[in-house]
Amino acid sequence: MHGPPTNDDPASVISLLAGVVFSPPATNFIRPLEYANGDKIALEQITLDFSRLVLGVQLVLAGVQLPSRYLRREWKSLALLLGPIMTTMWMCSSLLIWATVPHLPFLHALAVGACVTPTDPVLSNTIVKGKFADKNVPKELQKIIIAESGANDGLGYPFLFVALYLIKYTGEGGIGQTGGAGTAMELWFYETWAYTIILSVVYGAVVGWSANKLLHWAEERRFVDRESFLVFAIALALFILGTCGMIGTDDVLACFIAGNAFTWDDWFRLETLDDSLQPTIDMLLNLSVFLWYGATCPWASFLNNNVVPLYRLVFLGILILGFRRLPVVFAMHKFIHQIEEKRQAVFVGFFGPIGVSAIFYLYIGREFLHELYAGDVHRPDAEALAETLDVVVWFLVICSIVSLPSSPSTPPLTPLDRPWDKYSPWKTRLLPPANYFPSARLYAGVWDRRYRRAALFPDPSPQP
Repeated sequence: MHGPPTNDDPASVISLLAGVVFSPPATNFIRPLEYANGDKIALEQITLDFSRLVLGVQLVLAGVQLPSRYLRREWKSLALLLGPIMTTMWMCSSLLIWATVPHLPFLHALAVGACVTPTDPVLSNTIVKGKFADKNVPKELQKIIIAESGANDGLGYPFLFVALYLIKYTGEGGIGQTGGAGTAMELWFYETWAYTIILSVVYGAVVGWSANKLLHWAEERRFVDRESFLVFAIALALFILGTCGMIGTDDVLACFIAGNAFTWDDWFRLETLDDSLQPTIDMLLNLSVFLWYGATCPWASFLNNNVVPLYRLVFLGILILGFRRLPVVFAMHKFIHQIEEKRQAVFVGFFGPIGVSAIFYLYIGREFLHELYAGDVHRPDAEALAETLDVVVWFLVICSIVSLPSSPSTPPLTPLDRPWDKYSPWKTRLLPPANYFPSARLYAGVWDRRYRRAALFPDPSPQP
């Protein structure tokens, strides 16, 4: 018997292990702390900015991949995924962390849970793109996963900062702060929602739409060569990252919205459909970031920390992978038309990787907390939360990366509509068209370079 298909592209794991091998405790080829001049805070800032760069490029490309007007057309499914489902994921993660980590206040658990709530678009690519996706995941399901992972990546800010603001103004009696919970909620609405989220959506839409019109204008007048045309989306990502960084808004969400607005008319997506340059640059960035994570991950802290013993961390990793997302997606899958069957609901529910976005929010949170415990008034609760974030989030990221290559998907979700499908003992065997190899009309048992599958029985299509 054949087991369920698995993701056979463990590039993220290989890059992570390579980073471990090249790290200072091993071969010392990559020396992150030395690059930061021995300053751990500077090293955290480097990792944060590297993660931001990878996410920005990835999310612009994710937005470009979606068909014309996709966000407007599928707003109901996305509203469920980004509203009740994402909120439930946050609460489930926080409750599991609160129950597993000893002596952890619930507000602190909410902050840690917020970091691991978004599904990571970088790791999602290993499922929704490439031969695995072509063989196993329906196109509509691929698109909704891309859209969800792109949008919810930037929507992690409200979940994180509602906890951080409450900790700042109410934790330890709000020592050193004035205003209490009222000020915390005011800042959450004005700074997080109005300035960080809404402004980034508007800015991303305006920049993406303007970039589309400018590129149209330049292309019509032949001002742009083919190479520059192909990398335009990456240049757009860098522009948004830089400008959003200057004004202090949510650059990650702005990148995804800009990618969608940029290809609203589907012109750029169709023009670059068969391009390999953008995916190549994207792959190099992704492999580089996991290599860096392997070298910078605080491996020793999993054993020696003041937060949680290793056996509880392992138990937490299993609980998060199994219960963070699966129950709520399975319960609500009937309201999301892209998820047609229960096995698809299991796939979408189990598949919710924790990766680059979690590291991004980890260091956003630690940057905020550092201002508290290193300020004029020492806040031991903020210092304890910073260590908890470091240990728990890093461990959950490693668990997710390692589990992804072997994570089972559903069996191929829709049989191919081919006239010879009834001849196959496996209903979803991929076969090339009969005229794909003109010199091999009699047999389809030829190694197909496109599908990498061999059909070991005669081609039943009519012969001339």
